[in-house]
Amino acid sequence: MGPAREDDPYGVLGVSPQAGDEEITDAYHRLVRTAHPDAGGAEPERLAAVVAAYRVLRQRRRRESPREPARTGTDVPVAVRPARPRGPDLVAGPVRYHGPA
Repeated sequence: MGPAREDDPYGVLGVSPQAGDEEITDAYHRLVRTAHPDAGGAEPERLAAVVAAYRVLRQRRRRESPREPARTGTDVPVAVRPARPRGPDLVAGPVRYHGPA
């Protein structure tokens, strides 16, 4: 496989377009381990490209799966609670005195 282009998420992760979810995730984890600053191979640009590529492919997988249609702001149910009457923040009840026994 040739050099990875930034606009080709499959090339950045080094997988084929026919790759399954598990293969994409494995490639992502492998590349993050090599490019992460804590691993000693600090490559911030490469790490950012890998994370961005995985984000695109993960979202594409989600979009391809059947799900309920997205809701708009007009059909989202909103619960409105009635306002509570405000009273004192602290209420102390009667106090009993228990004198010496």
